[in-house]
Amino acid sequence: MSNAQLLDQPGNRVIELDIEGMTCASCVGRVERKLGKLDGVQASVNLPLESARVSVPANISDEQIAATVNAAGYKATVRTHREAAPAAEATAEGPAAKLKPRLMVAAALTVPVFVLSMFPAVQFPNWGWIAAALALPVVSWAAWPFHRAAAVNARHLSSTMDTLVSIGVTAAYAFSAWQLLADPRLTEHPGMEGMDSGGLYFEVASVVTTFLLLGRYLEANAKRKAGDALKALLDLGAKDATVLRDGAEFQVPADRLRVGDVVVVRPGEKIATDGVVLEGSSAVDASLVTGESVPVEVGPDSPVTGATINTSGRLLVRATRVGADTTLAQMGRLVSQAQSGKAPIARLADRISAVFVPVVLVIAAVTFGAWLLAAGPSVSDAELRAAFTAAVAVLVIACPCALGLATPVGLLTGTGRGAQLGILIKGPQVLEDTRTVDTILLDKTGTVTTGHLAVAGTRAFAPFGDSEVLRLAGAAEAASEHPVARAIAAAALTAEREHDADAQLPAVADFHSAPGGGVRGSVEGRRVTVGRSGWLQENGVVVSGPQQTALAAAEDAGATAIWVAVDGVPAGIISLRDTLKPGSAAAIARLRDLGLRPILLTGDNAAVAGQVAAAVGIPPEDVFAGVLPEGKVDAVRTLQAGGATVAMAGDGVNDAAALARADLGIAMGSGTDVAIEAADLTVMGNDLGQVAQAIELSRRTLSTIKTNLFWAFFYNAIGIPVAALGLLNPMIAGAAMAASSVLVVANSLRLRSFGR
Repeated sequence: MSNAQLLDQPGNRVIELDIEGMTCASCVGRVERKLGKLDGVQASVNLPLESARVSVPANISDEQIAATVNAAGYKATVRTHREAAPAAEATAEGPAAKLKPRLMVAAALTVPVFVLSMFPAVQFPNWGWIAAALALPVVSWAAWPFHRAAAVNARHLSSTMDTLVSIGVTAAYAFSAWQLLADPRLTEHPGMEGMDSGGLYFEVASVVTTFLLLGRYLEANAKRKAGDALKALLDLGAKDATVLRDGAEFQVPADRLRVGDVVVVRPGEKIATDGVVLEGSSAVDASLVTGESVPVEVGPDSPVTGATINTSGRLLVRATRVGADTTLAQMGRLVSQAQSGKAPIARLADRISAVFVPVVLVIAAVTFGAWLLAAGPSVSDAELRAAFTAAVAVLVIACPCALGLATPVGLLTGTGRGAQLGILIKGPQVLEDTRTVDTILLDKTGTVTTGHLAVAGTRAFAPFGDSEVLRLAGAAEAASEHPVARAIAAAALTAEREHDADAQLPAVADFHSAPGGGVRGSVEGRRVTVGRSGWLQENGVVVSGPQQTALAAAEDAGATAIWVAVDGVPAGIISLRDTLKPGSAAAIARLRDLGLRPILLTGDNAAVAGQVAAAVGIPPEDVFAGVLPEGKVDAVRTLQAGGATVAMAGDGVNDAAALARADLGIAMGSGTDVAIEAADLTVMGNDLGQVAQAIELSRRTLSTIKTNLFWAFFYNAIGIPVAALGLLNPMIAGAAMAASSVLVVANSLRLRSFGR
């Protein structure tokens, strides 16, 4: 069962927590285990966002959930507003701001400690006591976050990566202080006369603390940057709205809008909420939501999305969805949920982290014991120091902070960048699915094509001309609301205005329309009949054999053919086709480059499907025509039975079942809510190219996570035995450990440039 399914159990409510004090993957696992012990509770904790989504049954209160997390040693707060920005927004500066003064103090004191300890030329009598005094605030106050976390976990008989840091730093300082107290005159002479240079480790404790604090600080800033995309998404919405009530305009906060409110949107303003245009026409810039750069023309009855920008005319918009139901709010929730989940690849890291710390403590103890055993029955001070150094190096180098950051930071950055591009990845499992998909089913209407008919050509019969037939038909159809009629009227008006920009179609009189048949009326004193063959027969129009052949040829070519008769005589045929979306052919070529086999799936006849397939470069054998909604599901099953891993891209209600059945369901954002809900991945735009971009981004994100995990595992696998053999100085180990975490985060941040 997927993470999303676990969290959406029937009868359960989902609450969101902000959690302070988590520092590594072990913390995440511990919180999840503690919450999981409550009957019926399921939790998914996100380390970079310092948050959790918890599915809670009715018999458990929010206070119990928070108390359980607090009892585990962390501070949990239940969010009161579900639609609010995730924890990353609230705590964007928090961790970094808290760490900065500790880091500055540590750095300021560590430099003189390091110089005194490592450069005999600057040493003076009893310099060791000065080094001990300078190092004390570093290993106590500056390192307090590590000590606190270790103490909290020790109280619960548990351990985290901070346990290793705390023990290592404390042991280095305590060992050095013990030696200095045992022999107060140890550093009496400059240049460490009479003392092995490895006798004191104040510089080790200080440098390790400083490096680790620097790593934590850089991580905090990087996490903030990774969460910027989602924060920016949630900030897109308009803050205020102008509402029209009783003929007067009122300024109200956007979050107080109600369904049915009429909102006035002037040029340059953001549309405050999802709605339908009542009055006015304009071009709307939807790039911030959909990722499409070309503005969309809207007019009366056109749907509009909140947070998009009205670029030209004044609009009156009736609100249809407000608050948490808007498209923007849904996008925010989907992205946040995806970031809170766990990909299968992350579970290995979680399992390792759960047992890693105790194992490392044992390895450090064994290392210390083995060095003493190898020294023989009589252990010298130098051999004791060597054993101690190796054990401390093991503790420091073993801290797999990078392991805990590898997956969540990569996921956070990838999904955030996707949101900026109008791509919503619903969960981490999707990343795995995109890697294995090898076949993609493309619904024709609304996915490959626009779903809107347009006039493809006019065939006139003598003595009529093409332009005359189109003009008369357009004038008659202008009074109808049928999609075919609108297409013919629009084409006729466009043709007229090629010669005169102010031209209008002639008026129609005695207009009559028959549903499913056609229209008739009087245009300029001539009786014009437009429609299907049955409509012409009803109106007494006789069609000759060659004229019927012309109609059949147009239909065989994949067009919708409409008769035009003037004064009872066939005057011509108007052919209409569903128009291809710009870029569909290029998008399909891109899908092939990604290793996918595109297959066209449509309920239209074979002629129409074949024509569209040829236009976009899909071979005839990869065209499934005349397919009903249940047949789309069967097509998915058939391909899966043949060994294919199938993705399905669609936008309609009739695609929902197939989207759910496919290994990877991709919904076009211009489609229905049902299709979007059934899909695993949603592109908010109307461009098929975004489907290819979404698959590429998902694969890139997965690849980044895998790279992160590899280097995190490799680092620890190599570092621990090297440290155990005494070949690694603890200072170098601390620097390398901090650097590995920063490297993982930096590698993840490269995803922010995807698609630029």
